[in-house]
Amino acid sequence: MQPAQTGNIALLIDADNASPDSLDAVLTVLAELGTVNIRRAYGNWQKPALKGWSQMVHRHAIEPQQQFDLTKGKSATDMKMIIDAMDLLYRGHVDGFGLMSSDSDFMPLAMRIRQDGLPVYGFGVKARTPEPFQAACTRFIDVAALTGAEEPEAPRDKAAPKKLAIDEDLIKLLGAAFRASQRDGRGYASIAEVGKRAGNRSSFDARSYGYADLAELIDAVPNFATERREDGRVYVKRVR
Repeated sequence: MQPAQTGNIALLIDADNASPDSLDAVLTVLAELGTVNIRRAYGNWQKPALKGWSQMVHRHAIEPQQQFDLTKGKSATDMKMIIDAMDLLYRGHVDGFGLMSSDSDFMPLAMRIRQDGLPVYGFGVKARTPEPFQAACTRFIDVAALTGAEEPEAPRDKAAPKKLAIDEDLIKLLGAAFRASQRDGRGYASIAEVGKRAGNRSSFDARSYGYADLAELIDAVPNFATERREDGRVYVKRVR
């Protein structure tokens, strides 16, 4: 897990398309970027479906943003969330964003935020989130896998955590990132550099596969070997 940073982070929640059950895990992940001082949830709070979010407002100091459903099939909620994000971006006091939603409508927003050099983490259900929105985020994290990983620890049995299959595309991505990274005399590359190069091409996050970090994920791939050195840094080598 990356160390906590000191930036000012905004978490914007599409309450119509996000579950409150994953909020604690999302806030934990965003600590990598900084302190989540801005917390807003958008939706029509008259809907019974948002009752779960209503209970979280005071517990987590979330500012509810009311948007009525004025026209069937049109989402004023999405529009308000996008407007607020752009206001925050142009004021220049935010160092990163978290977007909780599985809605592809936020793809242009994520792209625009990144164009200003700010990280944007997307949190949604991978199976229901269109790939363009996932790819537009700096990191997209599957909350279904994330909340499973954040459950109270059971006995440390390798078979207990829910690990998702690591697909061939991810292995190719990691392989390309490894080949592009600087290696030492023994053929090892810094896992931090490999992760950075992979991140430039993909929004994948190890936690979406049920792993705590990239090192743990790579340990599970027989194509690579990892080595933790005396300074605590992890290095990786392609073995096949």
